[in-house]
Amino acid sequence: MKIIAFGASPSKNSINKKLATYAASLFENAQVEVLDLNDYQMPIFSVDIEETIGQHKFAQAFLDKIATADILVISMAENNGNYSAAFKNILDWCSRINGKVFQQKPMLLMATSPGGRGAATVLEIAKNAFPRHGAIIKATFSVPNFDDNFDIEKGQITNTDLDTELKQIVKKWVS
Repeated sequence: MKIIAFGASPSKNSINKKLATYAASLFENAQVEVLDLNDYQMPIFSVDIEETIGQHKFAQAFLDKIATADILVISMAENNGNYSAAFKNILDWCSRINGKVFQQKPMLLMATSPGGRGAATVLEIAKNAFPRHGAIIKATFSVPNFDDNFDIEKGQITNTDLDTELKQIVKKWVS
């Protein structure tokens, strides 16, 4: 089983990438590949740019990575109540090649933030929008107050209740 995981943020210290990486590690006997959005930087999408340069090679490369997955593990960063601009740009470019960006792959959709709502707004937006882009969302999960509930050095959730909840989601998934 191959898992493609990523945090939907371009931050080199993305807490969402850390959460996605941890969640993906919980799937036993899985090959995990963690993507970095910085490897898919493209000009801000517009039809004018697309008309000039055509479909961007990084958009196709991103879609090719998604195609290799059996499971997608994505953790959404919340910027002003919505997707990060970097993620939205990748989604925009990719959707011009394949409207079903997530290619009917089963997905664990997550979010985290330093705040008490755990990026609930963007999680809800993604939960409603991603099925139109070909995601089969099997479960959602959020970690509020990231700094209090995740040990960055160990790369794991420290809050026992949250950790148990995530492990139950993964266990149910593979049973």
